[in-house]
Amino acid sequence: MKNLPIGIQEFKKLREGDFLYIDKTEFIYNLINSASYYFLSRPRRFGKSLLLNTIKEIFYGNKELFEGLWIYDKIEWEKYPVIKISFSNMNYRSLGLEKAINNELLMIAKQYDIAFEFDDFSTRFRELIQKLSTDKKVVILIDEYDKPIIDYIEDIPQAEENRKILKSFYSVIKDSDNYIKFFFVTGVSKFSQVSIFSDLNNLNDITLDKNYAALTGYTQEELDSYFPEYIEKVEEDYEGIFDDIPAQIKKWYNGYSWDGKTFVYNPFSILNFFYKRTFGDYWYATGTPTFLMKLIKENKYTIFDIKNKTVPRGLLDKYEITSISLIPLLFQTGYLTVKKIDMRKMTLQLDYPNLEVESSFNMHLLSYLLGGKTDKTGSLLVQLSESIEQHRIEQFIDNVNSVFKGISYTLIDKKEKYFHSLFYLIINLLGFTIETEVMTVDGRIDAVITTDDYIYVIEFKANQDAKTALEQIKEKGYHKRYTSGKRKITLLGINFDIENKIIDDYISEEI
Repeated sequence: MKNLPIGIQEFKKLREGDFLYIDKTEFIYNLINSASYYFLSRPRRFGKSLLLNTIKEIFYGNKELFEGLWIYDKIEWEKYPVIKISFSNMNYRSLGLEKAINNELLMIAKQYDIAFEFDDFSTRFRELIQKLSTDKKVVILIDEYDKPIIDYIEDIPQAEENRKILKSFYSVIKDSDNYIKFFFVTGVSKFSQVSIFSDLNNLNDITLDKNYAALTGYTQEELDSYFPEYIEKVEEDYEGIFDDIPAQIKKWYNGYSWDGKTFVYNPFSILNFFYKRTFGDYWYATGTPTFLMKLIKENKYTIFDIKNKTVPRGLLDKYEITSISLIPLLFQTGYLTVKKIDMRKMTLQLDYPNLEVESSFNMHLLSYLLGGKTDKTGSLLVQLSESIEQHRIEQFIDNVNSVFKGISYTLIDKKEKYFHSLFYLIINLLGFTIETEVMTVDGRIDAVITTDDYIYVIEFKANQDAKTALEQIKEKGYHKRYTSGKRKITLLGINFDIENKIIDDYISEEI
């Protein structure tokens, strides 16, 4: 059983250390033989660095590292000069971006015994490309091109300064076409004002290209093929707990897609899961989206503004430093993914990729709204879960009110929809099935909660009364579609007192 390559980004180290490698070399072959200039956006921890380092070893001509892989006998193995720059490894926070880039260029120049004649970083970049290409054209690989901007997204002046520096740096590429064999750049976001996109009209953005939807991440077929022994170990650990372990693993970690048809597992999450054999929040735990939560909080976005959104395809390219839109930000950072594409309407349906992301995101959002009190949030959720599972409705309402009261008045949007969304957020975190805006012949049910023993049919009102809500359920027969099942049915009318931000009235009735 091969070792799990957790955190290993160097292809050479991975192959020489007998680590598991999911063969992506057929995709790389197609890239190399189809065009010369590429851009790929993927969320953090999604295999971008390993991809570029694999391409690097191919252009170094290190054929022996690829023995047993698809590409091994498919190409002429030639050695090319390679400029590989990773902004994630640069010390620009303490040195400043210009000096950090200069240091990187000096190290690459030293590797090839090149002496610079100029001091300016962009001129040196041009000089490096030209001097390296005397025998063969240069391969340029740039990883996390946008990190110096993203790291300062809450410091707009510094982000703008770094954007200008990067614009000057990348502008060299356009005039160096005669010297370049292959150019590949990765990042999380596509900042339209950075020169790389405005100057290089031949740059092929393969982010949403269906031909490369599985370039990073693991498909279900790859998981079944490469990890059978690890899956077997998990099944042994969870025997008697989950009937279908593969389905549970898929629910937690699969679901990322960029074409709406090919769905992949997050490599970082699934590798950590197989190592620890415990369902947990691995990818989400590696980075707290403070700025993201702040954006949601300040603009009073609700969970309904995030979940299951249909947007024009072009919206995802609109990403500016000074006016960041929530949905493109959530997509590019990996909290939303493509679930379906309407080719006729040119729209994308976006939603959470999987349970890991949805539950972690919702938990973090609720804790953030409650002032960052994660422990208190967790304790309340346990009480809420027990009360609704055991049909203790009064206690359940009291606990929901405890959550509402913990949210600052300045954050509350005084609309029924906002309270409705918070209610949904709470129930979703409890792990129960909750449907909202359920269509019926006579209208829409505000919410339906399903537990092992009960179905709660709920109607919300704001600044009215619970009796009116309950009567609406009964008059329109919202509950009738559920009467054929084995679960007990409870009708629940709820009224929000928006000014005092609590549920001030509720009525329940069992059917």
